[in-house]
Amino acid sequence: MTRLPTDFLTRPIAHRGYHNKAEGVVENSLSAFAAAIAARYPIELDLQLSRDGVAMVFHDDRLDRLTSETGPVRARDAAELETMGLKGGTDRIATLATVLKQVNGAVPLLIELKDQHGAMGETDGALETATLRALDDYRGPVALMSFNPHMVAKVAELSPDIPRGLIGCAWRKIDEPDVSVDRRAELATIPDFDRVGADFLSHDHTNLDAARVEQLKSRGVQILCWTIRSPEQEQQARRIADNITFENYAA
Repeated sequence: MTRLPTDFLTRPIAHRGYHNKAEGVVENSLSAFAAAIAARYPIELDLQLSRDGVAMVFHDDRLDRLTSETGPVRARDAAELETMGLKGGTDRIATLATVLKQVNGAVPLLIELKDQHGAMGETDGALETATLRALDDYRGPVALMSFNPHMVAKVAELSPDIPRGLIGCAWRKIDEPDVSVDRRAELATIPDFDRVGADFLSHDHTNLDAARVEQLKSRGVQILCWTIRSPEQEQQARRIADNITFENYAA
């Protein structure tokens, strides 16, 4: 049975915080996290690694979409990244440590470790280590997850008591063009769930009817899903998923 705390199953999870671009509340920002806390939603957030080994709260591996800067996140030190404003609002990029101080256990944190190595390959453990270092004294409910099974295995090795999950999908070429067709076909079957010691699955809501998802659910594995954008999608997803990650409406 999963070790995912029930805190992650009782309220819908705000995808990258409870963001609202039209109101200047940008994804993965302190403002989005403050809005989630006010609404009592658990928070899903993403981590990338700075050049000097600090876990940064940021989705993309490049700065281009979300800031006025260009190039890889990993090419900049944390202090420089913290000065960069997020497009569409007044927030700046934050470190994980800063977000942990803000949240302070008020709501659960579902943290995605973004692949750092290309093609979902072997990990050097740098982001995993930086993340767990930031979490060392944190006492609120936290779970870690990744698309990359090697990163989930590294979390299990470094901190076996922290809940950890795999993120799954159909692994279509349009979604993951940099991952080889053979690797995508392999990952689509979720073959590593037991090997990496995963406790839960967070799966694309459009692929929840996959046989492997059904098989894991039949074993008592808790199933989360992403990313729900309407009440209609939520109603459909909850036929299978134990909880949803949502955005763009009040769940």
